Amino acid sequence: MPGVSSIDGMESFKERCIDVFYCCFNILRRDGVIIGMMDISSRLVKRCRKFIEPYRVTDGRGFKLSRYDPGDLGKLGKDSKKEAVDKLEKGIELLEQLQEVLYASESHALLVVLQAMDSAGKDGIVKHVMGGVNPQGCVVSSFKQPSTLERSHDFLWRCVARLPRRGMIGIFNRSYYEEVLSVRVHPEFLAGEGFNPSHAKSAFWEERFRSINNLERHLLANRTSIVKIFLNLSPEEQRKRLLARLDTPDKNWKFSEGDIHEREFWDQYQKAYEEMIRHTSSREAPWYVVPADNKWYSRLVCLCAIVEALAEMRLEYPKVSGELKEFFPKFREELERPLSRGGD
Repeated sequence: MPGVSSIDGMESFKERCIDVFYCCFNILRRDGVIIGMMDISSRLVKRCRKFIEPYRVTDGRGFKLSRYDPGDLGKLGKDSKKEAVDKLEKGIELLEQLQEVLYASESHALLVVLQAMDSAGKDGIVKHVMGGVNPQGCVVSSFKQPSTLERSHDFLWRCVARLPRRGMIGIFNRSYYEEVLSVRVHPEFLAGEGFNPSHAKSAFWEERFRSINNLERHLLANRTSIVKIFLNLSPEEQRKRLLARLDTPDKNWKFSEGDIHEREFWDQYQKAYEEMIRHTSSREAPWYVVPADNKWYSRLVCLCAIVEALAEMRLEYPKVSGELKEFFPKFREELERPLSRGGD
């Protein structure tokens, strides 16, 4: 089981992966005042990093998806769900504060990429993890089948057009990675992009991987951090969730006949995901292979990965110039004076 043995047993998993959020609040809030991101201790960031380390892939060489258990809970048990959910709520408050500084600073951007099989929980991550952030500073883009216009451009075009500007968090619910996943499983899609599907051999996909890596290097060089999350779902858990969509009236709308069709290509998709992670993982833009059979746990892991990425930016609120501060007493005097209305 990935990473379970790599986490030492000196302190409980709960203390390290959940209480990290409680510690964050003590550091970020002093007498109710949010302090600069530079004050986040390196020890805190290390603790957060240690929690997500079992799922981080920084070097894809030799990567095998079969080594990662979709039902992994680290050293937590299913009876820890309520406590973890409570801490998740506190962590979301922390995320909100980090995002506020990101938005104010306008110096960096964060791109969160969510990839997974159907019903793995991508929408749930958007709703339950990112739902607490200021919508002014967060844009969600969901990429479904490309339009005729989008297919007439290069395969990166439609996603590049929606990249977050500095100060923003951009969430890609599916992304340009679909072009090496669903398109690889269904090479007939390439005909709509002007390619001959029969020419889609290994060299073709390796060129696409290079294009993706070049794009991500460009983004990193221009201060856009990237958190890439693969929600690793088991076929049995997917079956249960799809059945729930059929059995629960208020979930019927989520069901698509295409979900059943795509399940027939499960093994091909797993191979495509494995190849994707092998070719596009790096120290600067790693993949997180997140266990997704338990939604409450996957949300906690994703939140911690996003929090770590924001904390490592070492952001601060913009400084007000000394020249402007000299006028503060005058501004205060004006504001404390009763408002003079016309004609009075």
